Amino acid sequence: MNPSPVGLGPSVAWRGVMDSSFSFPAGFVWGTATAAAQIEGAAALDGRGTSVWDTFAGQPGRTKDGLGPAVACDHYHRYEQDFALMRALGVKHYRFSLSWSRLFPDGDERRNPAGFVFYHRLIDAMLAHGLTPWCTFYHWDMPQALEARGGWRTRESTAAFAAYAQAAVAAFGGRVKHWFTLNEIPAFVIHGHKLGLHAPGAMEPPKVVNQVFHHALLAHGLAVQAVRQHGGPGAKVGLVHNPEITVPFAETPEHIAAARTIFAQTNEHLLAPLFNGGGYPASYLERCGADAPEHTPEDMTLIGQPTDFLGLNVYRGHFVRAGADGRPELLPLPEGFPRAQAAWLHHVPQAMFWGLKFCAELYRVPEFYIAENGVGYHDAPGMPAHLESVHGWDEAARDLSGEILDLHRCQYLRTYLQSLHRAIAAGVPVGGYFLWSFMDNFEWADGYVSRFGLVHLNFTTQRRTPKLSAQWYAEVMRRNAVI
Repeated sequence: MNPSPVGLGPSVAWRGVMDSSFSFPAGFVWGTATAAAQIEGAAALDGRGTSVWDTFAGQPGRTKDGLGPAVACDHYHRYEQDFALMRALGVKHYRFSLSWSRLFPDGDERRNPAGFVFYHRLIDAMLAHGLTPWCTFYHWDMPQALEARGGWRTRESTAAFAAYAQAAVAAFGGRVKHWFTLNEIPAFVIHGHKLGLHAPGAMEPPKVVNQVFHHALLAHGLAVQAVRQHGGPGAKVGLVHNPEITVPFAETPEHIAAARTIFAQTNEHLLAPLFNGGGYPASYLERCGADAPEHTPEDMTLIGQPTDFLGLNVYRGHFVRAGADGRPELLPLPEGFPRAQAAWLHHVPQAMFWGLKFCAELYRVPEFYIAENGVGYHDAPGMPAHLESVHGWDEAARDLSGEILDLHRCQYLRTYLQSLHRAIAAGVPVGGYFLWSFMDNFEWADGYVSRFGLVHLNFTTQRRTPKLSAQWYAEVMRRNAVI
């Protein structure tokens, strides 16, 4: 008989503890995710053009630490090392993005052959390490030259995006069969063009913001068209959306209905044109009034082309109840509510279930993928405090030998995955999950302060150190179950 843990009795009891009831369907896709602007670096090498994030981060006060993505994780030179580490952890699916500026430095017309060569090498390396590539066309890094000519405010940029997408699929579609069109349209539209918090740092009036949103949706439709024309057999494509997810504070019919009402109102202008047909909902256009985006029936047909899946990025949620008058009521979070050190990210694991459930009920989505889910902390390597005092560990020694014991990340991921399991058990068609992020990186306006990675990055030495959460997630992928 094998020895058993203290207090558990015979070894069969231990096996009972280890067997998880949170098993996922056979063939479920487990992966990790990154974005070109956040990890590649090599910002001025081999003909790459400047992106809006290079420009934005170079302006004083735009990022928390004053740093930009010029070097980042130096993935441009270290991708073989990174893919070998993914393979060692058991990762088999990898969501990455192309840098538009690396392929078309000015946004349109002029190709950069060295950029195409790089991505051919990158994809070859993924495949050699047993990784299935899932490619994102646009993860927020518009070429600065195109932004200078109006960027997403102009219809010309959608034409430039179409040419870029066509060229990318024609070049890489023989080996890449899974395509995400744009990542988080509401995020880069609102934070980048209304609030000025992200690149390009604009604060536009509502009419312009709504037009930017429409042009982004149009770009999605053009990317779908590119995949259909050049993707070849087996090619699949879908958008990545970051819905603001409403959660009933209590799971009773009236509170569920209240949460569903606000979810529909908040997301209908994006999801209805994609999945319900007929263009923008009348309620959205009525709310916009004179600020409604200019659009044509042909635009809406392009936007509403059938897609194969919808990617959802799920990080947080908002609690809702049915008020005394029956109207939905959004509840503020109290000061002590659990949240990450990335202050916008409060822990609401129920959001995973309700976001998927409401999307499935309100829209005809054929399949879902969780394209991002993760949490940011100010992780630093270190020994437990009592061992530090015994052994006299200092910061330098910890950087060489200390573990990153990110139990808080393990717990966050565990609860969100349990909520995902609940959604699948309820019949929501979810095909896979991509954890954000494989490694610490340039976290947009947070610079290098917030760390979302399974792998710790020392940005001075570029040393990669898997965290405790990497071990945990490796076991989740191996078992196909939450542990």
